[in-house]
Amino acid sequence: MLVCHCRGVSDRQIKRAVKNGACSLREVARETGAGMRCGGCRSNVAQVVQDALKSELRPSSVASSVSSMIRLELPMAAEG
Repeated sequence: MLVCHCRGVSDRQIKRAVKNGACSLREVARETGAGMRCGGCRSNVAQVVQDALKSELRPSSVASSVSSMIRLELPMAAEG
């Protein structure tokens, strides 16, 4: 599924970035470019990152803290 239309980034690319060690929206954006242009997809990108982190990080007590980790992140400047 295409998550970032401006950069053509799919959910698989985002999940791969998480699997490769990215653990925040900012790190995924740096690796894939998702959410770096208009910013309209950032909430969708954040959701995919959160879901990917939950599946990577077990037990559930660790995974439950992922959503707060995503929300605490500083906003990124969009290009353009």
